[in-house]
Amino acid sequence: MPNRRTFLTTTAKATALALSARFSTVPPAKPLLSFSTLGCPRWSLDQILACASTNGYKGLELRGLQGELDLPKCPEFSTPERIKATRRIVEDKGVRIINLGTSTQLHHADATKRREQLDHAKRFIDLAAQLNCPYVRVFPNDLPANQDRQQTIDLIIGGLVDLGTFVGNGPVSILLESHGKVIESALLNQIMTSANRSNVGLIWDVVNMWSVTKEPPIEVYRVLKPHIRHVHLKDAKLTGDKLQYTLLGEGEAPLAEAIGALTKGGYSGYYSFEWEKLWHPELPDPEIAMPHFAKTVQRYF
Repeated sequence: MPNRRTFLTTTAKATALALSARFSTVPPAKPLLSFSTLGCPRWSLDQILACASTNGYKGLELRGLQGELDLPKCPEFSTPERIKATRRIVEDKGVRIINLGTSTQLHHADATKRREQLDHAKRFIDLAAQLNCPYVRVFPNDLPANQDRQQTIDLIIGGLVDLGTFVGNGPVSILLESHGKVIESALLNQIMTSANRSNVGLIWDVVNMWSVTKEPPIEVYRVLKPHIRHVHLKDAKLTGDKLQYTLLGEGEAPLAEAIGALTKGGYSGYYSFEWEKLWHPELPDPEIAMPHFAKTVQRYF
């Protein structure tokens, strides 16, 4: 048994440590931020990098450059030499290309269309490997009424397996985005669990899911946590069934709940701003939206 002096000394040390932790002035680690070029469809690569560098973004999602969505066709990626030069320009700015957004849809049953979709993704995978980019995004994407539901689910799973096999032991992972009609957590978990590959993961688009399924983000995260590699954030208001995008913090999307679940769960990936300016030209310009997101999102942490 400790004597009185030992007891008091131990208690004092424990109290000091507790107070030190409580009043520590060391700030928490800042979240990793990125944005999608979907939000700045007219910007050049130089403009994109200047915005990222100025506003504290560490990552970029390339979803087209200056109107060209098929990235391998862009001049910046037209030859191995241009790809190396582009990668060097990006890295010199302290930024990393962390995701290439394809238009690939995995639900198609028609053999020709399915082959075209998978070949499209494979071209992006080859480009990603040369850019030291860890992720390539694909869509699930539909559950056609004229196609057996289970057949469609199997096609999506098979597509992920095929692309994961194509990657092999390479540095790129395939990420399925919660998108289109494949947005329920139980269905996404079924697909990801069945694909069961270390180089296949999930992009959690919080608003895409919430706006339709109304599932609480904390429940979505509980189900999908093992699969989430990347997160898309934006804000919006719902008027009936119509979704109206807003600047961050001006909508009603449950982003605080989603970010809270992610941070408490130990998520360490990027939080990526997906401002859909290309599809919704009426939205505020990227000169407004990109700095606003980078500043406002900090409040959620």
